[in-house]
Amino acid sequence: MRRTPLRMAALATAALLALAACGSGDDDSGDGAGSGGSTVSDATIQAALEKGGNLTVWAWEPTLKEVVTKFQAKYPNVKVNLVNAGTGNDQYTALQNAIAAGKGVPDVAQIEYYALPQFALAKSVDDLKKYGAESLNSTFTPGPWASVNTAGGTYGIPMDSGPMALFYNKEVFDKHSIKVPTTWAEYLDAARKLHKADPKAYITSDMGDAGFTTSLIWQAGGKPFKVDGTNVTIDFSDAGSKEFVSTWQQLISEKLLAPINGWSDQWYQGLGDGTIATLATGAWMPANFVTGVPKASGKWRVAPMPQWQAGGNASAENGGSSLAMPVKGGNKELAYGFMKYANVDEGVQIRLDGGAFPATSADLKSEKFLATEFPYFGGQKANEIFAESAQDVVSGWSYLPFQVYANSIFNDTVGKAYVSSTTLQDGLNSWQQASAKYGTEQGFSVK
Repeated sequence: MRRTPLRMAALATAALLALAACGSGDDDSGDGAGSGGSTVSDATIQAALEKGGNLTVWAWEPTLKEVVTKFQAKYPNVKVNLVNAGTGNDQYTALQNAIAAGKGVPDVAQIEYYALPQFALAKSVDDLKKYGAESLNSTFTPGPWASVNTAGGTYGIPMDSGPMALFYNKEVFDKHSIKVPTTWAEYLDAARKLHKADPKAYITSDMGDAGFTTSLIWQAGGKPFKVDGTNVTIDFSDAGSKEFVSTWQQLISEKLLAPINGWSDQWYQGLGDGTIATLATGAWMPANFVTGVPKASGKWRVAPMPQWQAGGNASAENGGSSLAMPVKGGNKELAYGFMKYANVDEGVQIRLDGGAFPATSADLKSEKFLATEFPYFGGQKANEIFAESAQDVVSGWSYLPFQVYANSIFNDTVGKAYVSSTTLQDGLNSWQQASAKYGTEQGFSVK
């Protein structure tokens, strides 16, 4: 469930927002309940599951394969076509194009939390309150639940979450007598000590990533995006943004960050050979270590996120997805039944067994989950750290209603700070201006 910069979304975003006029009243492709009208009862949903039919689900999350297998075993009259239409932006582009064309739209789609408001704004996904989703608020942790609730509706069911933690190479830290940092000031000192001891080694890699940047600002208490209907405020002069800039600019200026893009072959190599010593990211990361960096098993450990203020316990989300129902999809009751099975009922444990990180409060508190030992991390019970992080996510964060587009231009604005004399603050200001210009062109009142 990684977060990567979206480079192509600008081509499709205007088309998505233009679909705002194409709400459920124009939907003639579905054969179930639309987003309006009376509430659909649990009995009606169960009857749809028993009756069966065909479902098309677009998702890239690997544990859903086993969910589909067991779902079909429980409901043998249902046939699920699980399609990997691409990861993140690739799928969003395909989904936007299918919606615009009015054909080939899936019944269920995986949509990351940061992207969901844009689809909700365009009225291209159903408000799930009609199906009783509003009653699930106590089922999920606050961060993911807040992420699927926007503009007065519930537009997805949380599938997982990405409370942040610091993954660090214990072998490298021990070799150079570096203490695991508890604050970002200590993290900066550790970066200096490591690079001085081994010029080939870096505390982490970063070439500019929208998701990572906003997550650290979020953790610092920043709220650069404020949304009230069509009124939007973008302000990177807030205290949290400045807190982030004050530390990260030093890491950039002193060349203490490996100039390597995340998820590249060189990045995996750096994680494996110790030249990239830490990674601050979401709790979904362990499975990627196991499959992507197998030779480093036993060398890495997990620690709580460094704090912006000594003694703090603030965290943020990085990544995570929901399952949503495109308005132009069909089989509504059946689709909702599948989503609930996958994200609320039996499917949750199936996905946990496959290595997913839950968004469900009960699972985060279960003894079995917390006691899980991770051989890759030397037998460490890492879920204890992840679960605590999930409870410490700073409240009040908002994404832009056009965040997909904003992230697509991140490297053209903030990214310049990593490769030129542009400062990080100037890059954020440029991102602010370009995003505001786009929002205004799309009919928002942007301040």
